[in-house]
Amino acid sequence: MQLDLATGWFTDLRHCPSPNFNARPAGEISLLVIHNISLPPGQFGTGKVQQFFQNCLAGDEHPYFADICQLQVSAHFLIERDGVITQFVSCLARAWHAGVSCFAGRENCNDFSLGIELEGTDEQPYSDAQYEALVALVACLRAAWPAITPQRVCGHSDIAPGRKTDPGPAFDWQRLRASLVTQGASS
Repeated sequence: MQLDLATGWFTDLRHCPSPNFNARPAGEISLLVIHNISLPPGQFGTGKVQQFFQNCLAGDEHPYFADICQLQVSAHFLIERDGVITQFVSCLARAWHAGVSCFAGRENCNDFSLGIELEGTDEQPYSDAQYEALVALVACLRAAWPAITPQRVCGHSDIAPGRKTDPGPAFDWQRLRASLVTQGASS
């Protein structure tokens, strides 16, 4: 993976630009937040996540869409079940993924975080391809922004407890943490 630090875009990932972002107040990137999403819930490979992040989701296509189609949200990245990574927002910009949130006593996590969505649900195991892509992406992001220490890689549920549950109990934190330790030892 090749990140252009001047633009915050990976040059070799699929791009699907979202209008749902703005400037970071201080330019700081020191937290990585892992989410999950599937649209409709529990269905994969529909292309609806991309439409949602681009404000193009038709509310009449599915009952669930009627409740969310007016929302303006985004993440920096989506990792689909087959491991394909799509980038929606420059890493240098503030994507709208965390909502009301707090990490280590600091509110508004969007201000200083990057958001990675995994195509999935809280209960269904994620694919090996997703973990492989996630590990590679996290390695690149941590190399670019060393303030993202292993302790500053968290789930949406960690920064919005009681409001959010993702990436859920199906996410293998031990598997990810082991890769972070390996990355730290090799750098």
